[in-house]
Amino acid sequence: MLSKNQIKLINKLKLKKHRAESKLFVAEGVKTIKELLQSDLKLQHLYTTELFNIETDLETLISEADLKRISFLTTPNKALAIFEIPNSNPIDLSQLCIALDDVRDPGNLGTIIRLCDWFGIQNVICNVGTVDCFNPKVIQATMGSITRVNINYLDLELFLKDVNVPVFGAFMEGENVYTHRKLLDLGVLVMGNEANGISSAIESLITEKITIPRFGALKATESLNVATATSILLSEFKRRTIEK
Repeated sequence: MLSKNQIKLINKLKLKKHRAESKLFVAEGVKTIKELLQSDLKLQHLYTTELFNIETDLETLISEADLKRISFLTTPNKALAIFEIPNSNPIDLSQLCIALDDVRDPGNLGTIIRLCDWFGIQNVICNVGTVDCFNPKVIQATMGSITRVNINYLDLELFLKDVNVPVFGAFMEGENVYTHRKLLDLGVLVMGNEANGISSAIESLITEKITIPRFGALKATESLNVATATSILLSEFKRRTIEK
């Protein structure tokens, strides 16, 4: 049986303010939770309708009805866990990094983190207006990849002013990414906000503007989803490293 205090705590963790205060976040679903349990993240508590048998007193068996009371999902998936939010590591600029200029959609951020894990990008740099990476919807979308990617939130404009590596930016008007001669596995690749793209302040700090060309006959598509664009660009960056 869940106590009122437990339910209250979990419900509070839906909000960024309370996650920041408590240094805790929620993960849901058997697959995601098992991935997180295999990482260095510290489990605060696990509520499940089917025991994981993880040999700890931090696991509580609950009913499906109780799970529905605490789940943030429309269709709860057998388990909900609370983990401690880890500290970020220093940013490593000796390899390609992704920077996000106020990406707001949790699904987009979660997918980008998963893409970075897939392509071996170890650092994601988020402008302070970017959605919280410990938002429950982001955690769900990362499918455990958040444990393998270092994420920092900072003032992106100030950060880019101090870097001594190429700063690539994704724009509708830029050099064709497939013919660009300066793609390196070093630098910062900036992706912009879903509605407004890269802000003017950040644009002024971009050293290499790149674009994904449209091949459709009418070229009528306005833009690509930011996560989709990230996947295409990362694939091309990595392809170049294989060709060397």
